[in-house]
Amino acid sequence: MCGIAGVMYRGNNAFDTGDALIRMLDGCQHRGPDSTGFALYAPEPAGRLKLRFFIDPEASADREGAIASIRGRLTDLGAEIEEEAQAGDNYRVTIHYDGDVQKLSYEMEHAAKVISIGTSLEIVKDIGSAHDVDDRYHVNQFRGTHGLGHVRLATESDVKPEASHPFWATGFADVAIVHNGQITNYWKMRRRLEQRGFEFTTDNDSELIAVYLADKLAQGIKLEDALATSIDDLDGTFSFLVSTKDEIGYAKDRLAAKPMIMYEDDDLVAIASEEVSLNRLFPGRALNTREPAPGTYATWSRSI
Repeated sequence: MCGIAGVMYRGNNAFDTGDALIRMLDGCQHRGPDSTGFALYAPEPAGRLKLRFFIDPEASADREGAIASIRGRLTDLGAEIEEEAQAGDNYRVTIHYDGDVQKLSYEMEHAAKVISIGTSLEIVKDIGSAHDVDDRYHVNQFRGTHGLGHVRLATESDVKPEASHPFWATGFADVAIVHNGQITNYWKMRRRLEQRGFEFTTDNDSELIAVYLADKLAQGIKLEDALATSIDDLDGTFSFLVSTKDEIGYAKDRLAAKPMIMYEDDDLVAIASEEVSLNRLFPGRALNTREPAPGTYATWSRSI
């Protein structure tokens, strides 16, 4: 049992996306007390990429050495570092880069623990509650267009930051996933993607969903159509949310064992595992919510 949440503000202005997701996740934190994560989107100018890395807290004595190693590898790959900062156990860097993002992703994954890469996307995740993670990384200060959130109950892997959700689509910029459920044909689908040269950094089935969808998008397939095929291609029980730099979407399996509820108006669309998360966005207000039907999918764009 985990909790998922997503929000997209219509239009191109920046909103308090971080604060909205904190409130939504606080409402369903009981579904996942072990760790919390956020996929946050705010556009960068063309040619700029935002990267986040885990820095091992147990290697604090060599923290600067680890960061220096990341800097050196980025420079070797032709990236020009424009901004950098440390927050919690993360190293955040913005680079100017005109090369192959997939090559950069795989090379950096071999050099350090990458959390996310994107022109818009930044993933922040750690053990603890939404408020714990906010205290360490100041998520409430983030302003952007849309984002995803996840609270995790560890059932199949350790309680550690890198096992937390969201997951980005390794090798592809700006695609992130939050997922409640289990993909039972995980290894079969992963081997097919690996045979085509794709790499994975975890054994988490949510990373598979992200790479599967990002591959479809790279082939020119619309996100809505990729979600449609996912319902047939993925075996198991699942409700998941996916986001790109411009869109957010959901898919539910045909058994619909994993809950999902949504609210939509002229200003935003919000989706979560439980209605209490939606109520946290509009305290004291009666909402006209709906539950997506089994075997359905949909997408929304941030442009009106």
